[in-house]
Amino acid sequence: QLQLVESGGGLVQPGGSLRLSCTASGIILGAHTIAWFRQAPGKARERASCISSNNYTTYSDSVKGRFTISRDSAKNTAYLQMDSLKPEDTGIYYCTSRSDEDLGCAFRPNEFSYWGQGTQVTVSR
Repeated sequence: QLQLVESGGGLVQPGGSLRLSCTASGIILGAHTIAWFRQAPGKARERASCISSNNYTTYSDSVKGRFTISRDSAKNTAYLQMDSLKPEDTGIYYCTSRSDEDLGCAFRPNEFSYWGQGTQVTVSR
């Protein structure tokens, strides 16, 4: 069964940190472009970060300098380290992946093949 499973979400105070994990089954993440999307209530889905198969990374302006995307090919898992969290980071975070095809992170959301079920991140006092 081909699937991505996210974990690590939760409730954290402003300024705190969380690390999200995305573990793959039936998919070799080492050969894939992996992205983290997020969606807040009433807002459009946003791509927060992306990492290509050769570890080229991109970040949205809203998370740059605070979030770090990475992968551990031996564990077939990707991560999103989130530091200095703000209330506006609240939302559901989704892990997604697709074959890289030497295009790095140049994919629209509907071009990603696999999506996780999402994990809730809430930043609040």
